[in-house]
Amino acid sequence: MKAVKAMKAAKAAKPEFSAQAFLEWAAVAKTVVQYGRDQVIFTQGDACEHVMYIQSGGVKLSVLSKTGKEAVVAMLGRGDFFGEGCLAGQVLRMGSATAITPSEIFCVGKTELARLLHQQHEMSDRFISHLLTRNIRIEEDLIDQLFNSSEKRLARTLLMLGQYGKRARPSRMVPKISQETLAEMVGTTRSRVNFFLNKFRKLGFIEYEGERPIKINSSLLTVVLHD
Repeated sequence: MKAVKAMKAAKAAKPEFSAQAFLEWAAVAKTVVQYGRDQVIFTQGDACEHVMYIQSGGVKLSVLSKTGKEAVVAMLGRGDFFGEGCLAGQVLRMGSATAITPSEIFCVGKTELARLLHQQHEMSDRFISHLLTRNIRIEEDLIDQLFNSSEKRLARTLLMLGQYGKRARPSRMVPKISQETLAEMVGTTRSRVNFFLNKFRKLGFIEYEGERPIKINSSLLTVVLHD
């Protein structure tokens, strides 16, 4: 019984997967690139040769239709991977990636990372789990776009940018981001975003002034939870 309890305790104490620690521990060859706000990281149709990891900052993933309409697929933050389609044989980028804040990105060659994942089975399992969790979040975002009001979608977007639900201690501060970008993420107009931001501020859900970073209060959760 003691041995069983010890095994359970060890399993419970297993540290959370840290992608950055994984890359540094493995001493994998990588390039670190600095991107400024609104700078393009890669464009739809580019060659798909690297997997990327956000060491700091934030990234917008978007897709452009044949008619020129852009749809925001996901907003990613520190600790997220993106561009991993190359590991599954993707030759060209299916969408574009743009830095929404000054960002530092690790770029790892697909061959190098694939070799590492084949060699390190335990880390490979945790890497896959990490990606699946992120993909579930993206699916939730798409469902949110289909079924929820623009007010609720904006509240959820702000909470996600503040990393509520992703960390035990969310940052509560949304990186400096324009209302135009928020409108793209939510799928509405800038005027509607401005209207709801002012409403949230008056209700005490957020604190912000102009284009300065938005501070989120936990009371904003009531917008998302309210039916």
